[in-house]
Amino acid sequence: MAWNEPGNNGNDNDNGNDPWGGGGRKGGGGQGPPDIDEVIKNVTKKFNSLFGGFGGSSSNSGGSKAAGGGFNRGLIVALMSVLAVVWGFMGFRIVDEAERGVVLRFGKAQDDTLTPGLRWNPPIIDDVTLVNVSQLNAKTYPSEAMLTTDENIIDIDVTVQYRISDPVKYVIAVQDPELSLDNASQSAIRHVVGGVSMDLILTTGRSALADDVEERLQNYMDVYDTGIFISQVNVIDAQPPADVRPAFDDVIRAREDEERAQNQANQYANQVIPEARGEAQRQMEEANAYKEEVIARATGDASRFNSLLSEYLKAPEVTRQRIYIESIQDVMVSSSKIMIDVEGGNNMLYVPLDKIMEQSGAGNGRGGSTQELRDLANQLAPYLPGPNSVNTADRSRISTGRGNR
Repeated sequence: MAWNEPGNNGNDNDNGNDPWGGGGRKGGGGQGPPDIDEVIKNVTKKFNSLFGGFGGSSSNSGGSKAAGGGFNRGLIVALMSVLAVVWGFMGFRIVDEAERGVVLRFGKAQDDTLTPGLRWNPPIIDDVTLVNVSQLNAKTYPSEAMLTTDENIIDIDVTVQYRISDPVKYVIAVQDPELSLDNASQSAIRHVVGGVSMDLILTTGRSALADDVEERLQNYMDVYDTGIFISQVNVIDAQPPADVRPAFDDVIRAREDEERAQNQANQYANQVIPEARGEAQRQMEEANAYKEEVIARATGDASRFNSLLSEYLKAPEVTRQRIYIESIQDVMVSSSKIMIDVEGGNNMLYVPLDKIMEQSGAGNGRGGSTQELRDLANQLAPYLPGPNSVNTADRSRISTGRGNR
């Protein structure tokens, strides 16, 4: 039967059936469970052997109290040791190459940030925030209706690229730097769009608009001490409202046609103007050459007249006759037909020199020779006026146009 059932005597305890390992109550013949103090004492001895034997051996009368104090001290020391190790390991962290660590020591920001590598900061005492300072972040602000300076409405999409330049300001100075960036971006975009005409935004003014927004937004970030550097602002799309978009498309196409016509006109002008300048230069050169020619001819005529005057003063009659012959020669050379007044009647002798020369040239394959012209002059000699006329040799020179001037 069980050791504590009724009717069981103390002989069972003698046989070692007590589950508590012997010894019953004091003076009682082993009728109840063992003393709790004994159990605590045994457990305490085991802990004392593990943690340096705190509490030692004591008298039987004070054993229970000493064992309880040693147990409490050992357990506290063990727990403190474990907590100290865990606390120490919690302070280790690895800072990546692209990151910087902002340290708050008892809530106060430290000037120096954590550089890349393995770093240790005491937990609870230091609060470390890691910030990526190399990553290029981007935010896109979708289409919103904005009013331009010419009182038109335009839908514009803008992308803002930024990175964190000062991690201490980014963590400490502003409670929510991302929200500040959003609000500042909306303000800068609306301010710049409100000062630009709609036509400029739709055509060639997008890059200038993006530059103005970037400059103004960076000023906002510097004033707010957010530690954010605006890398670039891009205008993705700019369109008029959907209700009036077809009309604006027609305007844009008309403007493109205007630019194409202007380009064609400029191309034609670039082709014609050099040619006109070259023609003008050629005419100027020809005019200068004619000028020089006329001046030289006039100078020669004046010199010839002076020489002729001196000869005329020496022999007036001979000089006068000579001048008359040369004048007749000039006239005859310029004419291909000659009309001669024949003596003894009212008839006129017609001499077609051009036809005669053509027939003579066709007969022998070349133009008329000097001898042929002289023969022709001799044939005409009887029909010329009498003694006051020129002689045969002079007539020959008149007909051939080879007289001396």
